[in-house]
Amino acid sequence: MPRKAATASVPETTLEKPETSVTTHDVMALLREKIRIGRLVPGQRLVEADIVKETGASRGKVREALRRLETEGLVSIEEFRGASVRQLSMDEVHQIYKARMALEGMAAGEFARSENSKLKKQLQKLQTGMNGLEKTGDHGRFALLNDAWHALIIEGSGNYYATQFLRQLSVPVYRLLFSTFYNAQRIDRANADHKVITRAIVDGRVDDAERAMRNHILDGFAALIEINAKLHI
Repeated sequence: MPRKAATASVPETTLEKPETSVTTHDVMALLREKIRIGRLVPGQRLVEADIVKETGASRGKVREALRRLETEGLVSIEEFRGASVRQLSMDEVHQIYKARMALEGMAAGEFARSENSKLKKQLQKLQTGMNGLEKTGDHGRFALLNDAWHALIIEGSGNYYATQFLRQLSVPVYRLLFSTFYNAQRIDRANADHKVITRAIVDGRVDDAERAMRNHILDGFAALIEINAKLHI
């Protein structure tokens, strides 16, 4: 009687679920964006299992992402309570704005000094778009153009480290909803600053660009103080 062929055993490793391609950086980027747009609010718990399910990342990568966001000041991690979106005091927000004044002021000055005519034309195009929103109260569109305008000025500075620091500083205060922050009057006031800064950058007036940007950031903090009682930040 012929011997029955032996069935080859399948190595256990081939049966394991392949590691997800979602990285720690991907998880961090998702959580930052949710905090930025107000989908995750100060004090809200960040449940690891929920984040794993949403992103497909491993639990280890989620934990590492939360730890890194803690070092950025976006997340608080407490023993026995886990992670949550960090709540900022007005004093902390003030410190953030002071840092932004220095860094964005420098960025505006460096952009003005540069000879990158392509980026300066892009800046003027964004400015034209914001000009068309005056007296409209279209806070959603203005918020998008405002983000792009600030980002382009930082890019135009050519300073990699300023870019990284400002990305970290900006997220905590973005939880303020633009529907509350940008009414028609504030849009017009902010855009008046934008016009001055854009013109100084395009004209290559370094000192004027830096000074105007610092004043613009300071005005933004004054507006936050004005609405602080309403938003309870």
